[in-house]
Amino acid sequence: MNRVEELEENLAEVEERIAKACEVAGRSRDEVTLLAVTKTWPASDVEILYGLGLRNFAENRDQEAGAKVGQLRHLSEARWHMVGRLQRNKAKSVVDWADQVDSVDSVRLAEALARAARVRERTLDVLLQVSIDGDTSRGGVAVADVAELAGVITRSGDLILRGAMTVAPRTMEPSQAFQALASVVSRLRDDHPTAIHMSAGMSGDLEDAISHGSTCVRVGTALLGSRRLTSP
Repeated sequence: MNRVEELEENLAEVEERIAKACEVAGRSRDEVTLLAVTKTWPASDVEILYGLGLRNFAENRDQEAGAKVGQLRHLSEARWHMVGRLQRNKAKSVVDWADQVDSVDSVRLAEALARAARVRERTLDVLLQVSIDGDTSRGGVAVADVAELAGVITRSGDLILRGAMTVAPRTMEPSQAFQALASVVSRLRDDHPTAIHMSAGMSGDLEDAISHGSTCVRVGTALLGSRRLTSP
């Protein structure tokens, strides 16, 4: 089986899982975006997935992503997400290639991204990364601090708050984490009309996430495989 056939088969299986989960949850398939996590995989895989109809791709390392996006400028409808932990000194670089940063977890990072977006003269979509269990050492803003950070983002004028994301902690059942994030997003929507998205669920737990209202599932292994390649 060549790589095109492999990715086509994997995509069909992932799509079937998403569709079935949406049906069980009484939701439309159109409510859930499939975000292909292409970190560590070559640009050629992105081209294949794009040819198969995917348009949303995620990276977690600025240097790798910048080079990869540069190779793929011809994919005019591709939308790029930064999903990894981000240092403030990388804000300018990330804003050069990312359409959305999904891992904003501090006021200082939000301010750095707003300054970089201002220079770029184009607003930047962002998600709050929420630490559901309160262990912010692994990334994420504590639930108690979500409202403050959301306010900073909204007032900046250069960032557009699109919602929140989380990674289910190992110390908690995924369904419990996703239910907690759903509550956070519900409160965000009340105060910030643009914050409509809930990004939750990965290869192993996307069904749980969809059942709790996830509007975006981040899939890497189930789509691209477990073998990690190094992008050229």
